[in-house]
Amino acid sequence: MKPDYERPVIQKLNAGLLNKFGSRSLQQPVKEIEGVPVSSLMEQHGSPLFVLSERTIRQTYRRALRAFTMRYPKVQFAWSYKTNYLDAICNIFHQEGSWAEVVSGFEYQKAIRNGVPGNLILFNGPDKSTEDLRLAVDNRSLIHLDHFDELYTLIEMLEGTGKRARVAIRVNMDTGVYPQWDRFGFNYESGEAWNAIMKIVTQPNLELEGLHCHIGTYMLTPSAYATAAQKLCQLMQTTAGKTGVRVKYLDMGGGFCSSNTLKGTYLQGADVIPSFDDYAEAIVSSIMQFGFRPEELPLLILETGRALIDEAGYLLGTVLASKRLSDGRRSTILDIGVNILFTSFWYNHRISPAQEFTQHNEEMALYGPLCMNIDCIRESVSLPLLKKGDRVVVHEVGAYNMTQWMQFITLRPAVVLIDTSGSVQTIRKKETLESITSQEIVPDHLKACKL
Repeated sequence: MKPDYERPVIQKLNAGLLNKFGSRSLQQPVKEIEGVPVSSLMEQHGSPLFVLSERTIRQTYRRALRAFTMRYPKVQFAWSYKTNYLDAICNIFHQEGSWAEVVSGFEYQKAIRNGVPGNLILFNGPDKSTEDLRLAVDNRSLIHLDHFDELYTLIEMLEGTGKRARVAIRVNMDTGVYPQWDRFGFNYESGEAWNAIMKIVTQPNLELEGLHCHIGTYMLTPSAYATAAQKLCQLMQTTAGKTGVRVKYLDMGGGFCSSNTLKGTYLQGADVIPSFDDYAEAIVSSIMQFGFRPEELPLLILETGRALIDEAGYLLGTVLASKRLSDGRRSTILDIGVNILFTSFWYNHRISPAQEFTQHNEEMALYGPLCMNIDCIRESVSLPLLKKGDRVVVHEVGAYNMTQWMQFITLRPAVVLIDTSGSVQTIRKKETLESITSQEIVPDHLKACKL
């Protein structure tokens, strides 16, 4: 077969800075996922296509759980629904023993629908309606209060009912990482958190059961968790000493890194992220060194999301075209847009060809199919020459893309799960014109359109 013709292009050679890692490693095509050929996945389910690995999800969860249970006797994970709330994915985590952590009435309803007992749901977030709160109280869910207005709403709602609500407060604090996440919860340093605790313990309809913090996202510094745990332990001890109320659990939130590479960083994500053991050692050491008697140790709850699901997700796509930009750079257009790969705004996702290729690489920009200039998957990436019809695999896309995606210009694709037996299961159908327009209502006077 005659090779494709490539017009010669003169480019300035820019070697860049030397680094300690030596020469670039050769790329390998990714022809299969969990033993299933990429070609058959795309032929059967279309392009683009999200693929999730059940085996990877379970293995990652068990690795994280082991890191904490080796060090601490009372550990409970709660799956963060906002990270990926497809029912099939949530149920994998629930089968592994994870509770549910939700941040809206919609997610709360999803957890109930998935069969999670109400008393095993943590209800976070600043937007809980009165109806949401009433449902959480009736189901004995753990309500994590975010602000005083929410606290007053709950007090007013319970007045005269004889019902009691199980509550915790979210605490924000200075952990040495900036910018400080202080828009959620009650501040530790100003005394606002203590003020909230005192208001709660004096209310006959409220049961203070926990203290919660979520200090940030993609946290590269485990010592920040050690500081947070130390401050929560201090608040727990002060509460017991001054009010007689013993807090049952400390919820350290989420924020653990996946091995994705953040934009603007020099080193690859896998080279710099802490391990589950690093996070566990920082958190557990602070709690253990605080001086609790064994019977007083609080339950440690973790709401880890991103680090448990990212590497289990793949996005398969197809090359639509290849062209040259005005400055001579190669531009490759994929059928994957930022509307379905939202995390491309902050990650330099690893991208692999899904077929054999020549060893000639070139720096190129990867664009999506949307008629928007911001639809850029990678501003610059070194890849083999890709032509129309070639297939690519985008790695580590399991977190947030299937919850933050948008139906914009193109329809959202199907999502499939490769189960532990190697079978491919559709867990979300691809959208159709009918599934979108079924939500629309056209007034009678606009139904006739004659041009």
